Amino acid sequence: MKLNEIRDNEGARKGRMRVGRGIGSGKGKTAGRGQKGAKARSGVSINGFEGGQMPLHMRIPKRGFSNKQFAKDYAEVNLGLIQKAIDSGKLDAKAVIDHAALKAAGFARGGKDGVRLLGKGEFTAKVTFAVDGVSAGAKAAVEKAGGTVNIPDAGPTEHEKKTARREANKAAK
Repeated sequence: MKLNEIRDNEGARKGRMRVGRGIGSGKGKTAGRGQKGAKARSGVSINGFEGGQMPLHMRIPKRGFSNKQFAKDYAEVNLGLIQKAIDSGKLDAKAVIDHAALKAAGFARGGKDGVRLLGKGEFTAKVTFAVDGVSAGAKAAVEKAGGTVNIPDAGPTEHEKKTARREANKAAK
């Protein structure tokens, strides 16, 4: 066999249906678009468009609050999974367990803002964690087992900085 003789198996690549090429093709005349209407025309049929009437998604009242732009994205990991990983040897109990260690073990997927520990499952290992968030139950379980949880201080929030500046300006006047 030569490189110029290599080709796909028969039927591995199916050609696309060529529409609008005469009635004998089976997809001639209207080319599978039906008869008239906005969807038969070229251009995009707008999803949710109701012929000029106010669309349903705009008529329904909106409730609640969405904090998407400022929400933190944590990779949430349960203590039970970490205990299983320690027992199986995927994680070293003597080393500090942080985002990088959990990611290497395959537990912290995503989480661009770090890792948050959750308290689901049994936990008995004496471990030091360096994570960005922890639930109260998880912290209690780790400390009960003799371990510690270190959360790095992120410093003051934007709101706290703004309030401090406002107070400083008042004091200067």
